[in-house]
Amino acid sequence: MKLYFAAPLVLIALLLAASGVAAVMRGWVLPRNRRHIRSPRLYGSGQLVSAFALCWQVVFGLVISDAGTRHWGTLTGGAILVTGLMVMLVGQLARGSREGVSTPWR
Repeated sequence: MKLYFAAPLVLIALLLAASGVAAVMRGWVLPRNRRHIRSPRLYGSGQLVSAFALCWQVVFGLVISDAGTRHWGTLTGGAILVTGLMVMLVGQLARGSREGVSTPWR
């Protein structure tokens, strides 16, 4: 993995982690996503897991030079990323109490 590919991934992971921390700590979600998220803390946890997975893949793609370790490391990072995306999806579908919503979803 080249540095020009790793740098944007790390930046995306950093922004995703910052949004995840805001969702977990304060229940704050980006304005574009507020209407769709029912459980912001669960959604933020998924964002943190996804950010960790992106960093994991950058480390195993850029730093690790052993071919076998690189292969299993990036495969594990992909599995962690899918897990984070599934947790984010559950955060959208969960029955949480979201303040400020005028009508309940049915």
